[in-house]
Amino acid sequence: MTLSRCGGVLLHVTSLPGRHGVGSLNRSAYAWIDFLADSGQKVWQVLPLGPTSYGDSPYQSLSTFAGNPYLISLDALVEDGLCEAKDLKELPEGKVDYCQLHEWKLPLLHKIAEKIQPDQDFHAFCKEQKWLPDYALFLAIKAEQNNQAWNQWPKPLRHREPEALALARTRHAQVIHREMVIQWLFFKQWKKLKEYSHKRNIQIFGDIPIFVAMDSADTWCNPGLFQFNADLQPTAVAGVPPDYFAPTGQLWGNPLYDWKAHKAEGYIWWLERVKAAFRLYDILRVDHFRGFAGYWRVPAKAETAETGRWVKGPGPDFFKTLLKAIANPIIAEDLGDITPDVTALRDQFKLPGMKILQFGFGSGPQNPFLTHNFESTHFVAYTGTHDNDTARGWYENGTEAEQRYARDYFGNIDEPISQTLIRATWQSVAKMAIIPLQDLLDLGSEARMNFPGRAHDNWQWRLLPNQLTQQHRDRLKTWTQMYGR
Repeated sequence: MTLSRCGGVLLHVTSLPGRHGVGSLNRSAYAWIDFLADSGQKVWQVLPLGPTSYGDSPYQSLSTFAGNPYLISLDALVEDGLCEAKDLKELPEGKVDYCQLHEWKLPLLHKIAEKIQPDQDFHAFCKEQKWLPDYALFLAIKAEQNNQAWNQWPKPLRHREPEALALARTRHAQVIHREMVIQWLFFKQWKKLKEYSHKRNIQIFGDIPIFVAMDSADTWCNPGLFQFNADLQPTAVAGVPPDYFAPTGQLWGNPLYDWKAHKAEGYIWWLERVKAAFRLYDILRVDHFRGFAGYWRVPAKAETAETGRWVKGPGPDFFKTLLKAIANPIIAEDLGDITPDVTALRDQFKLPGMKILQFGFGSGPQNPFLTHNFESTHFVAYTGTHDNDTARGWYENGTEAEQRYARDYFGNIDEPISQTLIRATWQSVAKMAIIPLQDLLDLGSEARMNFPGRAHDNWQWRLLPNQLTQQHRDRLKTWTQMYGR
């Protein structure tokens, strides 16, 4: 799997500017693609696009196949005659307020969807998306059950007894249709935007979490593929072991796969999942890649991740099957506690890994994230990711030793450290170089996207109107031309 030398920018769709409380697939998205193309970029990296729930994390989605209704452009719906401008509410610019979106935008989309008459395109979409009827039914029952997680539903619904499901489909026919229409609207708008990005020679770089949310249509519809007991409660959950940053580890709580069951059916669920992702994206990053070599298994009732243990993952057998069916570029997120078996799995299938420049300044000249130690070109280099502080925030909050090492490493810094890190990323030997937009803007910790382990106040940062200027475009274009990207 090869990459060409290029550059790109990480900016999630929710972070785009706009009048209705969240970034969406509106004119700002098209303007953003123009900015990328005009500054010489080839890649737009986004976070997962699935529907979010409690906690607002795109990595804990109600469905691995569905799109997030919050991203639907209301302006485009007005232009298509599906709603009126007077129905729209202007929300304050700045951070995303997910509570407001839930209380205002979602009900408005419901109202719009209920009025739309199905046409041939809608029916063709529904026929193609095999997951859609069950997802819409899942949402309908979830609303009926006061938004409880599905493994707390009454037993007939939890166990998907045919008679109970048939009655629910009849009882909730209107809601099911509404939710299917909303997905149709999302995918229509995304397809149009993706086609425009290709016209401007921009590839979309997406992200797929290794695990799915416990409370998701994926687990409800496929309980036999997960480590559940007879009552459909998880017997163990995902996490990572204790380390310097988290003394008790991180207890993520995602259900774990029954890899024997996946192998027995030829990994078909995973194949469909990745194929669906590549209908959205051109390039795909597999989050927590190390979990395919070995994953941290924590007993379901544990209060911390300390009592977990390493369990062998599906390994090469999975990727032999996957890569026979998928030809698109896949990037391995190979960060964290990386052991030789993880590196061997990545290299066996020639999957590009990742390098984060912020990680380079805490342990001396042998640190693998320092650019002079980049051993090949076959990876993606970043100043930082959505899980890191911004480059400026990292430097300002770093230790004195890290700050001194960074200054000495780069020489006499006469520009903001964020710009120095971008230049170093761009001039590195990495085939692909990606920067979060916050670093180009030289923003501090106030613009950080996510604090891993924190359950609130994440995923909220947004670009303000006119914050991105011609000067930013010219600077990025100059670096891109200078370093052959």
